[in-house]
Amino acid sequence: MLRKLLKIDLTLLLCSLLLLGVGLAVLYSISMAQESEGLSVFWRQVIFSVLGFTMMIFFTFMDYQVLKLKSTLIYFFTILCLVFVLIFGQTIRGTAGWIGIGMFHIQPVEIAKIALVIFLASFISQKKTELGETGRLVASFILSLVIIGLVIKQPDFGSAMVLLGVWLGMTIVSGISFKKILVIIFAGLIVASVGWFQLQEYQKNRILSLVKSDAVDPRGSGYNVIQSMVAVGSGGLIGKGIGHGSQSQLNFLPEKHTDFIFASIAEELGLFGSLFVIAIYSILFYRMYVIAKSAPDNFGYLVVVGIMLFFFVQVFENIGMNIGIMPVTGIPLPFLSYGGSSLIAVFASIGILNNISSKKEAIIQSQDYIAF
Repeated sequence: MLRKLLKIDLTLLLCSLLLLGVGLAVLYSISMAQESEGLSVFWRQVIFSVLGFTMMIFFTFMDYQVLKLKSTLIYFFTILCLVFVLIFGQTIRGTAGWIGIGMFHIQPVEIAKIALVIFLASFISQKKTELGETGRLVASFILSLVIIGLVIKQPDFGSAMVLLGVWLGMTIVSGISFKKILVIIFAGLIVASVGWFQLQEYQKNRILSLVKSDAVDPRGSGYNVIQSMVAVGSGGLIGKGIGHGSQSQLNFLPEKHTDFIFASIAEELGLFGSLFVIAIYSILFYRMYVIAKSAPDNFGYLVVVGIMLFFFVQVFENIGMNIGIMPVTGIPLPFLSYGGSSLIAVFASIGILNNISSKKEAIIQSQDYIAF
């Protein structure tokens, strides 16, 4: 047990805990200004953090090859959950994506992000020799499209784009020709076009506001972004301090604990705090890159790449929409945004990365022993 604990990747662990710490500090600040019955967002996030850390330990010790063996089961279970939430799920902010359990809500789409990574990694690594390049491309797209389509139906355009980005990136790194990459881009445009007609009117306005200045309604579709940019700009270099952000404390900034958590961080911790967060993410991504390069097998390599993709798309989209260069899509910022499903999913992903990293170390040690 102690030997396994010592094999936990310290860089991954430290980056995760630093980001979580920043998130909890800002959520504590936000919760001080909220008057609500029951647990505050801070204490709920503390509970989610414990659950997430437990999941990280579980996946750190579980052999990641088990995920390969169970990938088909994981795929169909995910589809079942997404169908269930469409029929029986609770609608929050126009999206039918939550299953209510007491005071807590489970969002199956966060589980779907990891599930798709695992399934695609298994499918691509196993079918690479059985199916030709075109067959593998078409089959993986159709199988992914089932999950993406169910997510669009909620409608959750942001998460659908994350899932599409995961499929796109994992397919490209699996080794295909340039012509096939063009086919992938065309297929992505088709999915985006179909998804457009599934969106609510307010979601379309958020996207249009990026490309059409006359579509910006400062009291409607553009309100969130405007308030977010005000919060980011008002933070200055060092911020206003924890608990002293006027936009977040006086409730001018909507969804300040979820979608616009980065704006809350920028307002209270300033440019230096924002750059610190971005630097930690950069270190995290670099560590994922190192683990991917030294993964013991193709399945492990693809899993790491898939997790890196789903983290990167969410970080880029969330920070982008906080500073007005990306549409508002409701994508959480990993480790920072309030939400149990997201936090548990990202901690579980870190656990899987830990496991793959430890297997690499075991192989190196075995090779050294044989050489000796």
